[in-house]
Amino acid sequence: MQVRYGELPLDALRALFDLEGLRALFLDLVTRLDGDVEEALAVMRRLQDQGLLPGELDLDALLAALEKDGLVSRDPEGHLSLTPPGERQVRRAALEEVFSSLARSGAGFHALPREGTGTELLEETRPWEFGDDLSRLDGIRTVTNAARRDPEKLAILPEDLEVHETEHQTACATAIAIDVSHSMVLYGEDRFTPAKKVALALTELILSKYPKDSIDVVLFGDDAERVPIESLSKARVGPFHTNTRAGLALCRGLLLARRSRNRQIFLVTDGKPSCIRENGTLYKNPFGLDLKIVNRTLDEAERCRREGIQLTTFMLATDPGLVDFVDTLTRVARGRAYYASSGDLASFVFRDYLRNRRKLFR
Repeated sequence: MQVRYGELPLDALRALFDLEGLRALFLDLVTRLDGDVEEALAVMRRLQDQGLLPGELDLDALLAALEKDGLVSRDPEGHLSLTPPGERQVRRAALEEVFSSLARSGAGFHALPREGTGTELLEETRPWEFGDDLSRLDGIRTVTNAARRDPEKLAILPEDLEVHETEHQTACATAIAIDVSHSMVLYGEDRFTPAKKVALALTELILSKYPKDSIDVVLFGDDAERVPIESLSKARVGPFHTNTRAGLALCRGLLLARRSRNRQIFLVTDGKPSCIRENGTLYKNPFGLDLKIVNRTLDEAERCRREGIQLTTFMLATDPGLVDFVDTLTRVARGRAYYASSGDLASFVFRDYLRNRRKLFR
């Protein structure tokens, strides 16, 4: 993938005067360049040659530090590649980037949780009810309530008590299906890198915070394939059509193999379904909405609904014909749809994931 310097955060580039800043830039470039360590370093050298990075920054020292920390390694021929710890660092960097952007989006990120039987306390509180565990008591809010009611006596009554909500601990199985058709990098906009970063970040969030949850990542173009977590950073767009039906079918099969009763698919796409595979033959029609392709895709969405799988579509285009298709897909699946730009995709996906895992789908 070609990286245009205009896509990079130039203000941040100029502020990269230390090794940690350079490492953050390196991880971003590795993600954009499909895990190609050597090309990422070459881009950094070109940025330095063009004056976008200060000339005094030692990129050789950066490489030495990456090797010392075990984030990159050399094969017997001397070629550089990410190590498993390097892959984890890429996911962590994506997660930090996503959550920093969510924080900048302002108040309102914390969706009201549904009370569950879990043990992890949330910041949100509510009035105490008979039967609530007093170990969840919020002492500060309780005393504040008593002081507001009677500032002289400061006597705590049952109506002053507030308890923390707890996060619902029901396990959730998630599959994220990402469109890798050629349109994801056409028309002057890279829509695939934000989608890949969302998958990297969501994977790291689940591995670190919700270990009982599961996530599968599926890429779909002419066909669909499951991408192992350790190779997600290397995923790339190809010269493909859009086989949405295959993406949904593979996700459905993966989710049915999970033990969780709560299953959901996040479908990220910017285009119409333009192909299906039948009897080993690829039937394709990139012009308009082909009713045969559309109907087979809707059939798969209906199967997801019957299996109790929640489908949420994140549409990266606003063409009226495509909007009509997504609306129909959503009605058939009884799911949800969001129309997002590549710039706010993370906000939509993460809000929806965190909201969903705090409630039962059925």
